[in-house]
Amino acid sequence: MLYKFKSKAAGDVIMTGPAGDHIVRLIGKEPAPKGIIEPSQMPAATAALERAVLEDEAARERAEEEARAEGRTLPPREGVTLRQRVWPLIEMMRRAHAADQEIVWGV
Repeated sequence: MLYKFKSKAAGDVIMTGPAGDHIVRLIGKEPAPKGIIEPSQMPAATAALERAVLEDEAARERAEEEARAEGRTLPPREGVTLRQRVWPLIEMMRRAHAADQEIVWGV
């Protein structure tokens, strides 16, 4: 499944199913083929995504510190980081919230 987040206030944001499921859970919704984020929900959803990014980066930093203390190095991260993955959706939410437009997927 692909997630195609759409809003009249911004261009579409497309994510693969597993990534989209993860992001939807982070904003407090259950993954589903169709969904909506109302403008009133966007500040909390944005804050939740930003908090998740900070937690993800802090966990990586702790892991790197532990590895250094043990005299080893962690391999570089592979793929897309959470920060990179959520940034387009956060920007979409900011624009949609400012324009009082919902964000939908699967419709």
